[in-house]
Amino acid sequence: MNNNNSYAEFLKAVGNKGTSLQAEKLLNEIYWDLFLQHIHWEQTQSRIMLLIDDALDQNDEEAFDLYTQQLLDISQENGYELKTK
Repeated sequence: MNNNNSYAEFLKAVGNKGTSLQAEKLLNEIYWDLFLQHIHWEQTQSRIMLLIDDALDQNDEEAFDLYTQQLLDISQENGYELKTK
């Protein structure tokens, strides 16, 4: 589902009388979509972080730069902010 249209679609469904079930289904679909996007992001971030760790362990600066840039790009594309420890 396209996040840009989700809210507009929800408002249309709620605005129509007798469509509360339809609105509830749409809202559930929106929540599931957001949940799955978040899970996908977490898994992708974990995989790239492992690759970065491996590159550091092997002193492979080229791989480290590549994976770090991938992580930054994916984070920015998805609107996530990386948290440092």
